[in-house]
Amino acid sequence: MGIQKKMMYVNRRAPCGTIYSYEGLEVVLVGAAFDQDVSMAFIGDGVFQLKKGQDTSGIGMKNFSQAYRALGDYDVSKLYVESESLSERGLSVEDLMELTWEDEDDDWNEKSSIMVVSREELSKLMDQQDVLLNF
Repeated sequence: MGIQKKMMYVNRRAPCGTIYSYEGLEVVLVGAAFDQDVSMAFIGDGVFQLKKGQDTSGIGMKNFSQAYRALGDYDVSKLYVESESLSERGLSVEDLMELTWEDEDDDWNEKSSIMVVSREELSKLMDQQDVLLNF
């Protein structure tokens, strides 16, 4: 068995218009399946990937936003959302989907996967990673 790497997937793009956000999510699920310590960061327009109530029917693109709900099943429970990116786009944590994971160490209680952090805090978290992948 290999050494577990700390991997952060940095999501910078809006969910529509390119395939980056969809492919990023697929790569996260693959990394998690290989027992890596996976976290995700949402900065810039990437914060729109977690927005509630996405409707892509008018643009003919598949709406994959509900797939984020599966992250907890893959032990991906660290979703860092940059607070400055939220406020710069007129969003707050209440505008984001409710994504949870079950904590086996706490009698399987559901806990929020989304953590809003400052730009400075996110920079420190990025410094702690073995691998950063940008989407």
